[in-house]
Amino acid sequence: MSFTSIPILDLAQAQDPATKPAFLSELRHALMEVGFLYLKNVGISDEFFKQVVEEGKAFFDIPEDEKLKIEMKNASSFLGYSRLSAEVTAGEIDHREQIDLSTEHPLPGPDAPLYYNLLAPNQWPSPEVLPKFRPVFAEYMKRMGDISIYFTSLIAEAIELPSDAFNKYFDANQQHKLKIVKYPDVGVLGAEGKGGNQGVGPHKDSMLSSYLLQASQHKGLQVQNMRGDWIDCPPIDGTLVVAIGQGLEALTQGVCVSTTHRVLSPAAGQGARFSIPFFQGVSGDAGFDDLENVGVGRVPEHVREQRKEVLARSGGRLDDVEFTFRKGGVAKTLGEATLRNRVKSHPDVGERWYPDILTSLREEQARVKQQQEGGVGKGVEAH
Repeated sequence: MSFTSIPILDLAQAQDPATKPAFLSELRHALMEVGFLYLKNVGISDEFFKQVVEEGKAFFDIPEDEKLKIEMKNASSFLGYSRLSAEVTAGEIDHREQIDLSTEHPLPGPDAPLYYNLLAPNQWPSPEVLPKFRPVFAEYMKRMGDISIYFTSLIAEAIELPSDAFNKYFDANQQHKLKIVKYPDVGVLGAEGKGGNQGVGPHKDSMLSSYLLQASQHKGLQVQNMRGDWIDCPPIDGTLVVAIGQGLEALTQGVCVSTTHRVLSPAAGQGARFSIPFFQGVSGDAGFDDLENVGVGRVPEHVREQRKEVLARSGGRLDDVEFTFRKGGVAKTLGEATLRNRVKSHPDVGERWYPDILTSLREEQARVKQQQEGGVGKGVEAH
C-alpha cells in the first residue's frame, strides 16, 4: 500500500530517552515508505519563525532596482536574486521569483577547483532597504545547520548505523543553502501562466536532507507516491517539511527513499505562495568513488530486507526523475556534479561564467533527446 499522507514527527521525543525508541521507529517508517515528513518542536521559537517569514516576504516588496543589484548572474556562486521564470526544472520554466543564500565563505583562491566558486559570500540586499534581513537569515541558517546535522545523526540511528556515520561528508565549516521563494498565482502570471502552472517541476532534492518552512497558507507542494499519485503536503503551523535527498538514498543503499515532488502555482485570485527551504550541505570534495563504493558502511541486512518488503507491498517504485548519483557521469566529485546541475538550472549564469559547461550540457541533452522522447529532471533544490 503506497502512502496517502505525510507523517508528523515530534523532534522533542528524540531528546527524551523514554520516547526516543518510538521516535526512531516512526522515523524509519518515514524514511523507508515516504521520503518526506513533517517535523515539529525543532527548537526554534514561533516568534523567530515569524520574523524569518516576515523578512523573507519583505524582500519581494523592495524596489526592482535594489533586487537587480544582487542578481544571481552578477556572481559565479549562483547566490543572489533570480527574476520570475529564470529557472528551469524537468525541461520546463519554473514560475517563481527567489533569492538564494548560503552560510558564508570567503572567495576561493586562484588555484582552487572550479566548483569552489560555489563557496562564496552572499549577495545581501542593502541594509538601507531591509535592515534586519541579513542578521535574521544569518542566524536562521546557523540554527538550521545545527538542526540538520543533529537530525542526520537520528536518521543514522533509525537505520541502525552509528550516529556519526554521515559526519565524514561534512566540512568543518560546512556550507548550507537557503532559498526564499515567491510563487505568483496563475492570474498574476497572465500569458506566462497559460503555459502551465509549474511552480517547480517534478524533481528530487540532491543532497542529504532539506527543511521547508511553508511561509503562507497555500497548498501547492505535492509528493509522488509509488503508484504515481500526487499527495498534497499542505502547511501545518509549527512544522518544517523534511525531504530526503538523493545523496542519502545513495549512501544508504536505497534504504532511505528520495521522493519525487513538485510545486503547483496558486490558482488565480489566491495570491502568492511563499516558501523558505533550507538545504543541508555536503562536502563538495566528496568523490563518487567513495560515495558509491565506501559510503557510510553497509546498512544491516535485516533493515535492507525491511525496505525490500516495502517495495514488494507497493509494487515497486514508480517515478520518472533521473537519479543524480549514477556511476559513469562526467563529474568525479559531488562539487563538480553540483556545479553542472546549477548551470543546467540557471543557464543565464552559465552563459556568463561557465560557457564550456553549458555547451557540454546542451550537447548531452541533445544526445539524450535523440535517444528517447521527453526529458527528465535532475536533482535540484527547490520547494
